[in-house]
Amino acid sequence: MNQNNKLTIPDLISIGVFTALYFVLVAIATFVTGVIIPGLSYVLLPAVAALISGSVYMLLSAKVQKFGAITIMGMVMGLFFFVSGHFILSFAANIVCGIVADIIALSCKYKKKVILLVSYTVFSYGLTGPVLPLWFMKDKYVANLVERGKDMAYIDRVFSHINMGTFWLCIVAILVAAVIGGLFGQKMVKKHFAKAGIV
Repeated sequence: MNQNNKLTIPDLISIGVFTALYFVLVAIATFVTGVIIPGLSYVLLPAVAALISGSVYMLLSAKVQKFGAITIMGMVMGLFFFVSGHFILSFAANIVCGIVADIIALSCKYKKKVILLVSYTVFSYGLTGPVLPLWFMKDKYVANLVERGKDMAYIDRVFSHINMGTFWLCIVAILVAAVIGGLFGQKMVKKHFAKAGIV
């Protein structure tokens, strides 16, 4: 680990690359959930993203090992959600979860597997930002969809499975998926990237 704790230009380039990869995986998760489970796509999207993104997160943590890398990735994702028409909550959730996840990872100097797993789990909850308004800001969410040109048939489909049962399903699914995805990511980093000298 570099003893200089300030992010350098190479660090920022690495963060940009891993953030782009994370974005692609979230896009894939969005497509997969929309095709396979359209009725529950909004509910399970964060969990599916957490399941398949662990390798990117663990590789970023191992590669940079400085405070700010995880935070920046969370901020970029939040900014994307915000400028694409989601509520400010989507931006806030990604920022808060990104910062807290970064602090957790920093506490073990980005080295202890269990702590990094907790960090990744917290980070994964940032993706609840775009979907939390479905449960807690329904009227504003509907108004937002109408402004974006969605008809009532579409809106009814979106809210057809939105209740407190699916809220808790979302929360628990993220926890389980993040643990599985994080463990897989750590295994991939150790098995492939560490041996190859990438980290």
